[in-house]
Amino acid sequence: MTKYNPRDLADLILKPIVTEKATIQLEENKYVFDVLPKATKPEIRAAIESLFDVTVTKVNTLRLPRKKRRVGRFIGYKPQYKRAIVTLKEGDSITLFPEV
Repeated sequence: MTKYNPRDLADLILKPIVTEKATIQLEENKYVFDVLPKATKPEIRAAIESLFDVTVTKVNTLRLPRKKRRVGRFIGYKPQYKRAIVTLKEGDSITLFPEV
């Protein structure tokens, strides 16, 4: 089906994002994930489709600016990360909070 290795695809998606804005977007069938900075849109699409067995219609990505952190007099940066907003086909959904 895909030209990507399913084992590599699972490592591209780091974690789902649960913020106020991301929760509002759930109503529009949009899900937000942190992904590796090297991940491309086709790879993210293939990873979400294989992991959650859904159909992805659109993938938007954004590279957020690095945040400055200091420890004493030393200034450093947090690692760079990338966020993906994935729009699913009407009727598909991903269960982020399984009923416990």
